Amino acid sequence: MSDPTEFSPPPPTSTDLPPGWLEVTAMDMDAQGVARKPDGKVVFIDGALPTELLSANTHRKKNNWEQASLTEVHRQSSQRVQPGCPHFGLHAGACGGCKMQHLHVAAQVAVKQRVLEDNLWHLGKVKAETILRPIEGPAWGYRYRARLSVRYVPKKDKVLVGFHERKSRYIADMETCKILPPHVDAMLMPLRALIGSMAARDTCPQIELACGDTVTALVLRHLEPLSPEDKDKLRAFAAVHGVQWWLQPKGPDTVHLLDEGGEPLAYGLPDFGITMPFKPTDFTQVNPHINRVLVTRALRLLDARKDERVIDWFCGLGNFTLPIATQAREVLGIEGSEALVARSRENYQSNQAQRQDGSALAATSFVARNLFEMTPEMLIADGAADKWLVDPPREGAFALSKALADIHQARIGAEDAPPLPAGHEGWQPPQRIVYVSCNPATLARDAGLLVHQAGYRCVAAGVVNMFPHTAHVESMAVFERG
Repeated sequence: MSDPTEFSPPPPTSTDLPPGWLEVTAMDMDAQGVARKPDGKVVFIDGALPTELLSANTHRKKNNWEQASLTEVHRQSSQRVQPGCPHFGLHAGACGGCKMQHLHVAAQVAVKQRVLEDNLWHLGKVKAETILRPIEGPAWGYRYRARLSVRYVPKKDKVLVGFHERKSRYIADMETCKILPPHVDAMLMPLRALIGSMAARDTCPQIELACGDTVTALVLRHLEPLSPEDKDKLRAFAAVHGVQWWLQPKGPDTVHLLDEGGEPLAYGLPDFGITMPFKPTDFTQVNPHINRVLVTRALRLLDARKDERVIDWFCGLGNFTLPIATQAREVLGIEGSEALVARSRENYQSNQAQRQDGSALAATSFVARNLFEMTPEMLIADGAADKWLVDPPREGAFALSKALADIHQARIGAEDAPPLPAGHEGWQPPQRIVYVSCNPATLARDAGLLVHQAGYRCVAAGVVNMFPHTAHVESMAVFERG
């Protein structure tokens, strides 16, 4: 839940409210409405929307905040809409996969933009010079990656396949899911019947979904070996529904095809003529429609030139690296996982082999490095680059930003700055950094370092609605020297 010491909603606009009524003035990162009681105490209210007047039932009290549930709306927000999924809501057994379906999707984006700007200012003391237009896409059927829990419930004599209930470890009794692609949504009930018919129904806790452009893969986690009969049932299901089964008997490294052969999983980045093969357990963006626009926007902002060297930090499979290689002179992709680095090299080689004469990819190399332990010495050892693209996980890129800041502080002779490492004389910081973030709090923290200690300006920032109907905030910021 939000911490009210970091979240300060604006005061109510109506000061003359009937006893017990509250005016919602904001929405927090958990998609709860936020109001203030007459004594100034913050109240977080499930199901409430900004501008609404309502009554709520408090069920948790602390010294400076309360948590409550909506009981009655006296003035409804003009942005309140009918949820598109029958399993969404505050009722017992409601699915916890989405939190914002009751809010118009355009208003969801506005809330996320406000969250980004508030985080940048309150956590990083940074204000972007320009607010980028939000990146938006389909509001439904967008989730091409998902981890579906599976459980046979003896009391109900049924198998459940889906997401967990709100604030619960139990699996929601879902018959449909409108954020999954329509062909996967249509498979939910057949999947329940399939698992229910298998001898292994008690020992299959999870199905992971991975959709490529033309292939739909399902990874079945099974705790005991599957019988030949159960494998035949999987094959029959695959033939009817056009899916590719993978099996996972233990950890992620044990994932393998049920039957060898078949078309490989891949997604395309058509603006750059790039095709990205991947395995179903590899990290890829959940929303391929937004990913294509995101990559194009990021590279337009990066504006790599044919005479420039670019470093792609946290490069993963090369989602940004390979498109950058269509524009720059030289590219270095750096990632923490040796396995992902190997996959990046394979993807680079396969795309290079498919390029037409005159459109070869730039010289590109990949290295594995723990990016959460970056130092100025390591940064300088990787060589100077004209531009950076940074796409970290939720933890952000603190060590990388700190190393850059330490070098700058030492060069300007700041008190208590660490000494400059050997070989720093010829090294120059990047002129521009494009930072793609999946956590506005860590972006704001790193932005504070880059702006206040590393000599950069935050020239632009904006949100990316990668996950409609959820409170997840994806964003992008651009930093330039001087």
